Amino acid sequence: MPTECSPDFFGFEPVEGREVVAAFDGGAITSDAGALLLGATDRAIRLMDRFASCFHDERRPELIEHEVATLVGQRVFGIALGYEDLNDHDDLRHDPMMAVLAGKLEARREDCAPVAGKSTLNRLELSKLEPTRYHKISHNPVAIKKLPVELFLEAHERAPKQIILDLDATDDPLHGQQEGRFFHGYYDCYCYLPLYVFCGRHLLAAKLRGADIDAAAGSVQEVARIIAQIRRWWPRVRILLRADSGFARDDLMAWCEANGVDFLFGLAKNERLIAEIKTELERAATKSRRTGRPERRFKDFMWTTRNSWDRRRRVVAKAEWTQGEANPRFVVTSLTRDECKAKHLYEKVYCARGDMENRIKECQLDLYADRTSTATMRANQLRLWFYSMAYVLLCATRRIGLHDTEFAKATCGTIRLKLLKIGALVHVSVRRIKVAMASGCPAAQVWGLAATRLGAAANARASPG
Repeated sequence: MPTECSPDFFGFEPVEGREVVAAFDGGAITSDAGALLLGATDRAIRLMDRFASCFHDERRPELIEHEVATLVGQRVFGIALGYEDLNDHDDLRHDPMMAVLAGKLEARREDCAPVAGKSTLNRLELSKLEPTRYHKISHNPVAIKKLPVELFLEAHERAPKQIILDLDATDDPLHGQQEGRFFHGYYDCYCYLPLYVFCGRHLLAAKLRGADIDAAAGSVQEVARIIAQIRRWWPRVRILLRADSGFARDDLMAWCEANGVDFLFGLAKNERLIAEIKTELERAATKSRRTGRPERRFKDFMWTTRNSWDRRRRVVAKAEWTQGEANPRFVVTSLTRDECKAKHLYEKVYCARGDMENRIKECQLDLYADRTSTATMRANQLRLWFYSMAYVLLCATRRIGLHDTEFAKATCGTIRLKLLKIGALVHVSVRRIKVAMASGCPAAQVWGLAATRLGAAANARASPG
């Protein structure tokens, strides 16, 4: 006689004579218990309150269930935890961990959850620069752009002697009819061309741009804004701009020279440049054929373009022969020969620029910064800022809580997988909220160390002294 089966009750292959059954009846269980580290990080750097202060809310207070700070925090925490779509929040609004992060276990209204669903969050993302009848929440782009730089400055106990700002443009492919879409021949797709500025692992700027422009377009204005903000805190810090050949533009280099900023940019090769290193290439080729290994020579010289530059500048050339052919490379810099020799300049200083591409991959692959699918540039820029704040939050978790551990250089995706995606039973009583995490968590020891460090940093910030 067949037995009755519940559609919510599942059976699997027995193990050692015991039935294996499963059901979604565990109660208040979360798969994101590790997000407590994100909450501790937020308290240590006050990201959500400061980000929320960049928004203006003209909704009637007596009718509001979810305040702007709750909405902003929910969206940033969600992205950090791997929930890139607003649709995810229709389920997440019932997740006990999201309620704990929001500091709000119950809603005032019976028909609401503690945190918001997709419709409310969508209205936040579509907020305009000025409030309107149908968009009561507006945002201040100037204040938002200042925040990552403020957090970068606060991350240092004392002013460094020198910092390196890395600039890069990358493609953000589009698959709809978004405002500002343009077919970019190099990337072979319709896309945006956002500009990123990093200092080490710190994200300082993420500016959304159309793709119908030069890679360096708007970089002078963005760099001027960031450096002015930095120098108000650190007036004596030496600043070096570093970027690929797409940024070797006369207006950017001239601005650097006029404002006491050093630069090191790649320089696109051409016949005139290659002719300058003809002898070095021949010598490298001769030795490479003899040894069977790649060979390189370096040359230093002053050079200028025929029309686009207004002065001669120092160029360093790498004359390399590899795999039976020439592979010349060039950089242009304001650094003098006495400050930095040619070989060291190229191999140690310029080539380190490639690490910035890993940071962009973290933003786009781990934190979905290429999900710019709304109709307008303004809304997509706001989305990019949300993704950027999620990166800033995880970067602070890594810097404060995970230094000197196996995760000190881990990507955002690895931190999420190993330290945030932890299953737990959440028990709420009158006196406390107990988050009982999986006993077999492989990263339990590192997680506990990070929690202790982040808690100490949060307490230090909260203390009056």
